[in-house]
Amino acid sequence: MGFYLNLFLTLVSIPAILAQEIRVTKIVVDGTATVAETDDNFVCATLDWWPPTKCDYNHCPWGNASVTKLDLSHPILAKAIQAFKHMRIRIGGSLQDQVLYNIGNLKSPCHPFQKMKDGLFGFSKGCLYMRRWDELNLFFTKTGAIVTFGLNALYGRHKIKRGVWGGDWDPSNTKDLIAYTISKGYQIDSWEFGNELSGSGVGASVGAEQYGKDLIKLKDVMNELYKNSTLKPSLVAPGGFFEQEWYTKLLKVSGPSVINAMTHHIYNLGAGVDPSLESKILDPSHLSKISETFSNLHQILQKYGPWASAWVGESGGAYNSGGRHVSDTFVNSFWYLDQLGMASKYNTTVYCRQSLVGGNYGLLNTSTFVPRPDYYSALLWHRLMGKGVLAVDTDASSYLRSYAHCSKGRAGITLLLINLSNQTDFIIEVENRMNVNFHANEKTTQGEGSLMHNLKRTVSWVGRKASDGPLYREEYHLTPKDGYIRSEISLLNGIPLKLTDEGEIPRLDPVHNGVNSPLYIAPLSLAFIVFPNFDAPACV
Repeated sequence: MGFYLNLFLTLVSIPAILAQEIRVTKIVVDGTATVAETDDNFVCATLDWWPPTKCDYNHCPWGNASVTKLDLSHPILAKAIQAFKHMRIRIGGSLQDQVLYNIGNLKSPCHPFQKMKDGLFGFSKGCLYMRRWDELNLFFTKTGAIVTFGLNALYGRHKIKRGVWGGDWDPSNTKDLIAYTISKGYQIDSWEFGNELSGSGVGASVGAEQYGKDLIKLKDVMNELYKNSTLKPSLVAPGGFFEQEWYTKLLKVSGPSVINAMTHHIYNLGAGVDPSLESKILDPSHLSKISETFSNLHQILQKYGPWASAWVGESGGAYNSGGRHVSDTFVNSFWYLDQLGMASKYNTTVYCRQSLVGGNYGLLNTSTFVPRPDYYSALLWHRLMGKGVLAVDTDASSYLRSYAHCSKGRAGITLLLINLSNQTDFIIEVENRMNVNFHANEKTTQGEGSLMHNLKRTVSWVGRKASDGPLYREEYHLTPKDGYIRSEISLLNGIPLKLTDEGEIPRLDPVHNGVNSPLYIAPLSLAFIVFPNFDAPACV
């Protein structure tokens, strides 16, 4: 009946293993209607402006990952992006509002970023040379990337007082950049206005009323420049931390159909140096706190901006370059995949991970570009989880997180399971809301007698279509190498995820088990489970 059934029967037969807690639980998926929807290219990653001299906690993890220095000729970098077919990439970050574009009539010299004691974030203004912009766009075309570019929203303004900037935004430099981009035939999916200037800001802030007026100005510039173009890029903003009053006012001032997406940033694990990062990642109550932000943004968009979608424009878990030996290891995928699942439930259409490369939280190693565990988690999500988000009910412990989507590009559903417990094995019965009544208070069971009784119940999986399709499920189980949760290598169904000898991204193959066999998820593991034959009218 498949590898995992054999494994489970081994658990049943060995008394020593039975001492570990085993819970039989139920998950009911409602496939009759979607509760939310994401974009086809929901998974996104960022490229930042930080130079090699960006350091946190006496560690400098950025190397040559900057937009201006990244080695675009490295074959692994290209292959890592191409594995997504069309990966969404957002160019932006803290230094974005200090970047000058070396074209047209600049009001100040255009030089690379330098350390500067009194500069914003400790750096001078920087420069994007057009030859580098050409190189970047050729690379994006080659790799099939979908590009969001973050614009300098402080250009022309002046500092009123510490941390507060005022005055009208000067669109001239942005207008010259966009005009050049159009003249070269470069396809930019969306232009983003500003980085972390909302509310009290990070380093600098701009009032919501002024920001809204400047968005109208930018939209007029875009409409003028793209009037003869079949390509009409979106305008997204404000790329900051969510403050309800500020975001609401921005929507009211800018008005209908000015912004197409409202972006916000999330670093809900705290500082990268925090010694409790791992415990936060594995704490279901901590992970759930951020749901209030998703919910509040969703509500204000429904009320004040139904024309705009919600994006997470940047999220790295832990700020200040992430947590060393945490953000770059297997354990971070518990936070990351839970974020993707939770954000989806609130109609977040795009989720941009900080970063593709650079810092401790890069999906790729800063110097070698070798994929880290979160890269493979992102790739599996991208390939398996479709746009339609489905409602899930469960009687499981809070340590078992579950999310369901229509499967991507095929019939059926895909279930994401996240086991945060370090001691509980879950045996899961997946049922269809169309066909069964949900029993809400299934109790924890231990011991051979009750365990075997419940095993018989899990085998009776209901809710599939009549046998007009494959009577199996596909399972993708992710565990850390050697059981070490901070391993830099993930195992997929027990096989290490490493580049091939030819430097290719490895195949991500599932194991197949009969649809009626027990579904098992081990402690501190993650799993994508595809049910090709699940009857879900919403996914047709």
